[in-house]
Amino acid sequence: MATHDLHDLTRPTRIKGRGAGSNREGRFEGLAKTVEDDGWYREDEGTPRPPTRVSIETARSIISRNESPDLPFSQSINPYRGCEHGCNYCYARPTHSYLNLSPGLDFETKLFAKTNAAERLRVELAKPGYVCEPITLGANTDCYQPIEREYRITREIIEVLHACDHPLTIITKNAMVERDLDLLAPMAMKNLVQVFVSINALDNRLASTLEPRATAPHRRLQVIGNLHAAGVPCGVLVAPIIPAVTDMYLEQVLEQAAALGARIAGYTVLRLPHELKDLFREWLDLHVPDRAEHVMSLIRQMRGGRDNDARFGSRMRGEGVYADLFSQRFRLACRKFGLGRSRELTLDVSRFVAPRKPGPQGELF
Repeated sequence: MATHDLHDLTRPTRIKGRGAGSNREGRFEGLAKTVEDDGWYREDEGTPRPPTRVSIETARSIISRNESPDLPFSQSINPYRGCEHGCNYCYARPTHSYLNLSPGLDFETKLFAKTNAAERLRVELAKPGYVCEPITLGANTDCYQPIEREYRITREIIEVLHACDHPLTIITKNAMVERDLDLLAPMAMKNLVQVFVSINALDNRLASTLEPRATAPHRRLQVIGNLHAAGVPCGVLVAPIIPAVTDMYLEQVLEQAAALGARIAGYTVLRLPHELKDLFREWLDLHVPDRAEHVMSLIRQMRGGRDNDARFGSRMRGEGVYADLFSQRFRLACRKFGLGRSRELTLDVSRFVAPRKPGPQGELF
């Protein structure tokens, strides 16, 4: 294989429209990639742009459950594995390692669509022992990433939840959520839905390298306004806060979101689990090399001297002087702009009616 075919896999480089600069090996991979020059490579050829490839996954179950004290939900659904948004900082990137794929470019180019998600959801909601609690869409990867336009799995899931009055929370950074207002607005009238729009900066140039295929920040603010106008309760997540990269936008995001109708807000600080710490460092070296060491130093100061701290109670907010400063800034801004906290809005679980189990006579009786 020619060197230029492997260049985007093994050597960190800027790739337009992609957040990762390499295809760093996952921690479980059994194969190692190396570059060998066969004499055909030319420096002026540039780096190939890897295409997006989608594989169909038949899910055996669809509702994921957690008992984390750091999360405000216990049930979630992820319609897709991997995410074409390509956010370099995404904490879900290391999950691609379990598929023997890279958390780097593979995570944003080799995607999996759970096309039977709605079918499985009906089955799981119809189980006699099912206890209704709000389901979160977008907890791991964005449920409105670009391939949703073709596969419409998120739409099908919402249709199931809408039909049985099941409460729903959505987290997204894509304006495609507006497509489903015909379902979300009626659910909102019954206190069955809330939407969080994730915005951690207001610089489009920065966003184009940090989260290259997500909706631009100014457009996400418009989404908040449009959701509010449709009567859908909306919040803003400033997530993740990256010290010396995005933290300067914290108050501006909260102010503008509140002015457009956001009622609640939340935040997290950057997490760098497993391979993500190396992928993020590559991004720093490629895009803000003058600040790379400073940024990593501030991260370590919030993580007890390490790149990452996975402990419950600390992993989302950090600890130390800088973490306390972000917490104080967030609280003061929320008070100033009239924003509640993200755990304060309670959805109605009393309306839920389990879907009927499919039978040979269909819906005749």
